[in-house]
Amino acid sequence: MNDEREPVEQQKTMEAAAIRKKANAKPAKLGRDVQARLGQQLRAMYDEVVNQGVPDRFEELLNRLDKTGTKEGQ
Repeated sequence: MNDEREPVEQQKTMEAAAIRKKANAKPAKLGRDVQARLGQQLRAMYDEVVNQGVPDRFEELLNRLDKTGTKEGQ
C-alpha cells in the first residue's frame, strides 16, 4: 500500500470542501479587452478551417443522404 495516499475519509472531506468552495465562488469574468483578443485569436484559428470547404467525398455523401431523405419523406 502506498503511504503517500490520504485516508479515504480525509479525501472525501477535502473533496466536499472543494465542492462547497466552488459553489460559493463568483463566476470568473474576462475584461472586454481580453474577450476581444480571445475572439480575434479564435477567428484566426477557425477562419482557415472554414475556408477549406467540405471535401468532395463528404459533399457526395451529404448529397446521397439528402436524396435518401427526400425519397423517404414523400
